[in-house]
Amino acid sequence: MPKLQGWRAEGRVDSDGVGPAVVAGVRDLLPVLRERAQETEDTRVVPAESVKALEETGFFRLLQPAAYDGLEADPVTFLSAVRLIASACGSTGWVASVLGVHAWQLALFPPQAAEEVWGADRAARMSSSYAPTGKAHAVPGGHQLTGRWSFSSGCDHATWVLLGAIVADGDGNPVDFRTFLLPISDYEIDDVWDTVGLRGTGSNDIVVADAFVPEHRSLSFTDVSRCICPGHEVNKAPLYRLPFGSLFSYAITMPIIGMATGAYDAHVAYQRDRVRATYVGQKAAEDPHGQVRVARAAADLDSAWLAASHNMAELMEHARAGQKIPLPLRLRVRRDQVLGTGQAIAAVDLLFENSGGRALKTGTPIQRFWRDAHAGRVHAVNDPERALSAFGRGEFGLDVPPDAMV
Repeated sequence: MPKLQGWRAEGRVDSDGVGPAVVAGVRDLLPVLRERAQETEDTRVVPAESVKALEETGFFRLLQPAAYDGLEADPVTFLSAVRLIASACGSTGWVASVLGVHAWQLALFPPQAAEEVWGADRAARMSSSYAPTGKAHAVPGGHQLTGRWSFSSGCDHATWVLLGAIVADGDGNPVDFRTFLLPISDYEIDDVWDTVGLRGTGSNDIVVADAFVPEHRSLSFTDVSRCICPGHEVNKAPLYRLPFGSLFSYAITMPIIGMATGAYDAHVAYQRDRVRATYVGQKAAEDPHGQVRVARAAADLDSAWLAASHNMAELMEHARAGQKIPLPLRLRVRRDQVLGTGQAIAAVDLLFENSGGRALKTGTPIQRFWRDAHAGRVHAVNDPERALSAFGRGEFGLDVPPDAMV
């Protein structure tokens, strides 16, 4: 019996495709992920045991097509699981989210691409690097790709990679922006990741030396932005009708919300027993100023999560009805996504400022979450001015550049 059917028989997914048992399995893993957080940071890579444990919960199948034993779960389920993982270890949550969302993206490619990736191995995973720093040019049957791409989070746990590149004509003029899918035999990983935040993500460089990529293993940004992709011919579930800029962007923001949630939990637990020597033995939990900071942080985190879950639910309503996703909704989702990142950063800053000097000690959760959240904040998809300007242009009836929503 295929694994997917087995999971359904076990109650791991309900009739609506939601995976409550997957989220429950992830929740059970949190203590061990929390214990491994320092190891993850020290070794600069998520332990293979953690990735394997997440795989066994079904997490990486949440957004995978049913044809390849995936769960085709509601995106809120996926984001809920990501938030939990990141609340235990920021780097593990980041890697899990980006690797997990790639299963959804592969479903947009021509069907032959998915067959090459999952035909022999349903558990195959992909890392990515979308910034077009390499070069691609069209050749008969596909493209030749060469160059170096940075920030490929989780690449040590993937056997394929998704790379962005601008395709130029014979005169060097850009004619297309595409995502290319390459097997591990066509690239090398250069271990360059040594940072102050998200140290455990192993976001190393991908180096490609003149690899041929057949046509079916590339996807045009034009098709993605129009939500009309080759994979829709076989992957007809509403999940795959969501805009890339809506789901992928939240796959970057949600780990940061999770990190801030982990910081919140660690802070409250610490403050319950903390005595502030500077204020003549006052209990930190009784400090009204500290109480206000905790309340504001909680409100920011609740607001960020509620906006995300509400937006995903509304997107799915349109997708299930077979309706085109309205532009105002796509713009609002991007608006709320970048603001959600900002709210998470505001929350973790409040908590860090309220934690006292002992929180600076290496190995404490609060300083790790603070560093990890700020590292995630600088991801290109979290550029608030670009997303907010696009929303404003839409409100005034002006043209919105397609790349403003991604």
